[in-house]
Amino acid sequence: MNENREPLPGAAPASADFRDLTLVEVEQLVANAGERSYRARQILHWVHARAAGSFDEMRDLPASLRNYLKQSFTIGHPVSSFVSRSSDGTRKLLIRLDDAEEIESVIIPTEKRMTLCMSSQVGCAMACEFCATARMGLHRNLTSSEMLSQILAARRELAVGEELTNFVFMGMGEPLANYPRLVRTLAIMTSEWGMGISPRRITVSTVGLVPMMERLLSETPVNLAVSLHATTNELRDRLAPINKRYPLEVLLDACRNLPIKRRSRITFEYVMLAGVNDSIADARRLVKLIGPLRGKVNLIFYNPLPDSPLRTSSRAAVEDFQAILKNGNLTATIRESRGLDIAAACGQLYAEQHIPA
Repeated sequence: MNENREPLPGAAPASADFRDLTLVEVEQLVANAGERSYRARQILHWVHARAAGSFDEMRDLPASLRNYLKQSFTIGHPVSSFVSRSSDGTRKLLIRLDDAEEIESVIIPTEKRMTLCMSSQVGCAMACEFCATARMGLHRNLTSSEMLSQILAARRELAVGEELTNFVFMGMGEPLANYPRLVRTLAIMTSEWGMGISPRRITVSTVGLVPMMERLLSETPVNLAVSLHATTNELRDRLAPINKRYPLEVLLDACRNLPIKRRSRITFEYVMLAGVNDSIADARRLVKLIGPLRGKVNLIFYNPLPDSPLRTSSRAAVEDFQAILKNGNLTATIRESRGLDIAAACGQLYAEQHIPA
């Protein structure tokens, strides 16, 4: 949980967001204020369970403690600068941060789930060929409070009776490239003093930062998804350039040795690109590559980007691909495209709002 954070001396920069803090840090802060330790859980309950927007709302705290907190901290207010709603119920949020940067989050409803796709960075440095966010480059990492803001902003967009059930870090950015803040965020999301979300409902997706994959599963109980997208190094070097640092054999060997928890397994994401990675030969190679692993494959229809030569595979090609995987005793599901009418692919809404036509 160490994020190279300076110890709290009893005062903090005026711009510090209280939602970045863990229980241990809040207990230290409360002790510095001369209050008993149980006050820390009271405050965190207000912040995370009751979504308090200010310390003045915390009427069961002594006024002196509320004033002490106000001197050093704020409680951020995420602002959805643009919300796009799809005919299929998908909602895409463009969330403005305090420095005027913007990130995307997507609410994805299905029959049994209401999933929030979350960002971990402003932009991304991984340069994947099929990803709209890659065209932005990396602007900066998100803080924990900025990642958590996406949950608060999304909840405001839910209709009566709707509730977020699952959370996936598959939005803008490479989560494992922002590892310390990601792990801090996961701790706040899953702890009983935080948001109390079951870790089994949280998935972190990576394009393949091998050293951090094992660390994530050793330090957290969340699920892992690996963006694979190719069955040869030559093609993956092009689609996901991180492969030049961690080629397929290194990545899959790491997957083989990951400390997978009981009843858990790795999900391999595979974006289907017409004439690029959707052949029968690709499917058969994929069976050989990941057949020995305890994993499943999520086949994804590609959301085409403007000015890109890449095209999505036909449904027939995707279903034929799936059939070969199943015949090879792999669990293979097809992720249906959602929000096509609102540019729901990662980075597309940002591009629409910021890049002139």
